[in-house]
Amino acid sequence: MSETRYHRHPDLRLLPQEGEGIVLHLGERRHFSVSDAGLVLLEALKEPRTFGDLVEGLLAHHETDRDAATETARAFLDQCLASAVVVEAGE
Repeated sequence: MSETRYHRHPDLRLLPQEGEGIVLHLGERRHFSVSDAGLVLLEALKEPRTFGDLVEGLLAHHETDRDAATETARAFLDQCLASAVVVEAGE
């Protein structure tokens, strides 16, 4: 059984700002801001990634430990899945 892969919704556009990012969801005509960590995750999700890939991406870009990176990635991914900002690959 393979790990689930996730990717950002194709209607998303990212605008990096200092220390955060603005996310435009063109299909739903809404926008919101994300932290630097959220921007790193959404940038990575341009291509399908596993949850483990996301944790590794946070560890590579931020001075944090694995537990904190795992918690951050899980909370962000769950919120993005619930709002259809991120979907499972193949959907």
